[in-house]
Amino acid sequence: MGEQLRQSPLAERHKAAGAKLAPFAGWAMPIQFTGTLAEHEAVRSHVGIFDVSHLGTVYLDGPGAMAAIASSFTNDPTGLTDATSQYTLCCDEQGGIVDDLIVYRLAPDRWLTVPNAANTDAVVEVLQNAADEHGATVRDESPDWAILAVQGPAGLAAADAVLSDVGSRVRASDVDHLGVRVVEAAGHSGVLCRTGYTGEPGCELVLPAAAAAPVWDRFLDAGATPCGLGARDTLRLEMGYPLHGNDLSTDVTPYEARLGWAVKLDRDPFRGQQALQAAKEAGPSRRLWGLVAEGRRPARAGMNVEQDGAPVGTITSGSFSPTLGKGIALALLDDPVGPGAKVTVDVRGTAVPFDVVRPPFVDRDPKA
Repeated sequence: MGEQLRQSPLAERHKAAGAKLAPFAGWAMPIQFTGTLAEHEAVRSHVGIFDVSHLGTVYLDGPGAMAAIASSFTNDPTGLTDATSQYTLCCDEQGGIVDDLIVYRLAPDRWLTVPNAANTDAVVEVLQNAADEHGATVRDESPDWAILAVQGPAGLAAADAVLSDVGSRVRASDVDHLGVRVVEAAGHSGVLCRTGYTGEPGCELVLPAAAAAPVWDRFLDAGATPCGLGARDTLRLEMGYPLHGNDLSTDVTPYEARLGWAVKLDRDPFRGQQALQAAKEAGPSRRLWGLVAEGRRPARAGMNVEQDGAPVGTITSGSFSPTLGKGIALALLDDPVGPGAKVTVDVRGTAVPFDVVRPPFVDRDPKA
């Protein structure tokens, strides 16, 4: 596995801790340390730290950087000011979702984008084409950086303590939700992003690879629980956050995924604009909704959803919710099936009842 898969800068730390490593998007990543349930509960109740260095770290520089961002993605970055960010989508010319990501404005001529691991090359190609047209430089520095996600009710306090300890003058708790700051950490310059994928308060630290291990160690000393991608998946699912490759793909439009709020059509041309305009006008024939089981039995991706014995959709993500003690899922359901409806899921030959709901499944506030 070590020869063909990319290694995180923290790989040796994870092996020493006894983490269960598994292939993920071309990387060997920790799926769990002590166990997914315990790690999930640590994030919901206190603070956990994730190694998400498999995510892309792609910079755009130059006077045309904002124009390149604007023409590549669906949201409108022209309203962003320095040290702010926004969620956006990279779509193809047919309106399908190539990736969902966050873009960070560090300065008028310097931007950071963080694509999903499996889609980094595709996003870089889109950005490179736009950069060539608008006068910007794209730098995919993913191999040289680590990303640590610190999440939980005590996440900001832990980040404040650790950042102070490693030489930063920036306090995470002073940065607004979706804000971004350049920070010093363990003798290196990095980026603090007030974002996350769990629904809890916290931040993501984009650090040079050489700074990753000492900062990781300080967080563990400060009481953060090391968490794997298994807990990250159950946490994001409880919030109804979509995962590309499961809930999002080039076969799904933003309107089907109920992400139309991240598409700003009334502006200068951008990739996929015409197809998205047509999709909005036509209206989606299916939508991504949440399902909650009456009991603990979870549905899994690919399982069929039925209503009154007729097929009405497919599960895209599913798991057991540790917070609710019930099975939960996201599913693409044929219109007009929506919140309030009763459906069944074919779970290995058994018709398991589910309620259709509007996510999130749990009440959390990442802005706290």
